[in-house]
Parts: sequence; structure tokens; C-alpha cells
Amino acid sequence: MQNKPRIYVAGHRGLVGSAIVRVLRARGHADIVTRTHDELELTDQGQVREFFRTERIDQVYLAAARVGGIHANNSYPAEFIYDNLMVQANVVHEAWRAGVHKLLFLGSSCIYPRMAAQPIREEYLMNGMLEPTNEPYAMAKIAGIKLCESYNRQYGTDYRSVMPTNLYGPGDNYHPENSHVIPALLLRFHEAKVNEAPEVAIWGSGKPMREFLYIDDMAAASVHVMDLTPEAYAASTEPMHSHINVGTGQDVTIADLARLVGQTVGYRGNIVFDASKPDGTPRKLLDVSKLAALGWRASTPLAEGLQRAYAAYLDARCEILNRENVASSPEWQVSTRTAHA
Repeated sequence: MQNKPRIYVAGHRGLVGSAIVRVLRARGHADIVTRTHDELELTDQGQVREFFRTERIDQVYLAAARVGGIHANNSYPAEFIYDNLMVQANVVHEAWRAGVHKLLFLGSSCIYPRMAAQPIREEYLMNGMLEPTNEPYAMAKIAGIKLCESYNRQYGTDYRSVMPTNLYGPGDNYHPENSHVIPALLLRFHEAKVNEAPEVAIWGSGKPMREFLYIDDMAAASVHVMDLTPEAYAASTEPMHSHINVGTGQDVTIADLARLVGQTVGYRGNIVFDASKPDGTPRKLLDVSKLAALGWRASTPLAEGLQRAYAAYLDARCEILNRENVASSPEWQVSTRTAHA
């Protein structure tokens, strides 16, 4: 392996992929290959095969995925299982065909049984029923783990998997219906503050407990796992249980999280909980002792991470508003018509 490998980050515009690119560049990696969705359709095997044939990649970070919160998972189960299965199968198989020996697959903590013992250890995988609201997505991610393990067993590749807890931070999706819990709360509380709304309603009872990891910590953990020697990685995993949990080892109730987000945003109204909406898994705390033994721990406290995430949200909001203002100006409309004449 070269000292400075040629690295492909699949999904570089997403929450995880963009953070991995930041960490890699900060560590001196200049030969980073990226492709937008328009440039490379990862569900198309022919396009993926041609990409790997021509780009001569040494390492792959497979962060591309269709992701979303409870509403999105419930509304689009077919897209969540199909798109993720196709992306994973194409990237892993074509990477192997092109001789890529080293790959890191990024999964999700939803792979574990809904009622798994807490904290959740890696060996609890497939020991019980999944959470129904995101089962298609979870099944796809389990298949991704097994895909990597199968290629390792049959072809001697070094394809590794990390399973992060709930992630948040710069680059998040702030869609009002399809986003994850923290970006959804930031959006809701910010709008409530601006509009001076007397209360904010939160889905569910507020009792479920969740663990949250700041995205730059997740990226640092991913690079740490990728950089482990094969001996160190093999000593901490098993051929049929090769994934490693990534988290903080601490969780918080959704109610307490909502209050903390409200404080971060500066919202002073009431917070109410709609128990008619689904709660999802009662608790989902990862056991991160394996990764800690390999020399890595999360470093960003939740309160600090939320401050950074809110600042990033405000920056993203300003950028969108600026684009909308420019697009509505007569000068922009004239130049656009001229460009397309």
C-alpha cells in the first residue's frame, strides 16, 4: 500500500462522507476521489464498474446511502432497501473486481434487535426482531456487513465495517419530514423562536433514550479503524462478526434532548409530546468498549456538538436564503435567460 493512497469517498456530499473528506484532508491526504450523484449513479453497476476500471482506487470509504428518520423510513421502505442494497453490492463487488484491497463500510446501529440488551454489543447482531419502522434500511445495512465479510472470507480482502450511533452536525439534512431527530429539532425550535410560537410539539412520548455522536468524531473514528493494522483489526473482531460499534457510550432521553436543543436555539416556549406518534426503539445505547480498546474515544460533548450543529444550520439557512434572493432578482433572471438562449 502506498504511503498516500488514492482514496474514493462514496457519498462525499452527505453528512458522513463530507466529514470523512475533512478529516482525510486535515491528515494530509490530497489524492481523494469524489463523484456527485449526477456524475456517478451508484445503483448502476455498469457506471460503477467503469469508474473503478479507470480511476485506480486504493481505498474506499463507503458512506453513500439513502438515509432518513422514522417518517422517511415508514414512507419509503422500498427505496430504503433497494437503493442501499444496490449501492453496497455495486461498490463492494466492483471494488473487488478492480483490485481494491481495503474498504470501510459504514452501517447503522439500527441493525440490532429492537429489544437488545443494553448497552448493545457487536455480537447481539441478528439475535432478535428488528425495529419495524426502519426494518428495510436495517436489513440492507446487515447485508452490507455480510457482503464485506463474505468477500474477506472468499477473496482475502480487507473490507471493514463500522456501526455508528445516531449522528449529527454540519452537513445534516434539515428536511421538515425526512430528517433525523437532531436536525429536525433544530429546524423546529428555530422556526418556533422566529415565529414566537407558544409551544413546540415533539413526536412520541419523549421517554425513549438515544445516543448521539458528533459527525467529526464519527469521521475520525472511521479513519482510525481504516488505519488499524490488519493484525489489530483481526484481533478485535471475528470473521462472522467483523463490525465495530462507534458511539459515545452515553445516552439521553428524547425529552431531555428536546429541552437541550431548545436551550441551544434560545427558544423560551413550552415543549409538549405527542404520544400518538411512534416512539421507535425504547433504548439504543452502543457498547463501545471494543473501539476504546483499539485506542479511540469520542471527544465532543453533546452540548458543545449541538452548539456547532446549530451554527452550521444557521450558515446553511443563510446560504439557501441568499440563493433564493439572488434567483428572484431581475438581474439573475436576465442572465439565466441569456445563458440558456
